[in-house]
Amino acid sequence: MTKPEIAKLQAYLRRTFANTNIRLVAMKTGDTAEVFIGEESIGVIADDKEDGDDSFVFRMAILDIDLEEV
Repeated sequence: MTKPEIAKLQAYLRRTFANTNIRLVAMKTGDTAEVFIGEESIGVIADDKEDGDDSFVFRMAILDIDLEEV
């Protein structure tokens, strides 16, 4: 992903979720960025160029221990 794509995605996620603590960091693979809220990694966004369409896929794993009440 390019820096402008990452900036656009970060702005989109911040607006959509009303959270200015969301930030994206490019990963070494080149077509992905890690998504953070504050210092915690919450998932990965990958660029999905298929059939001439450009879209992005967000993957977030939720562990069963994350669902336990404190």
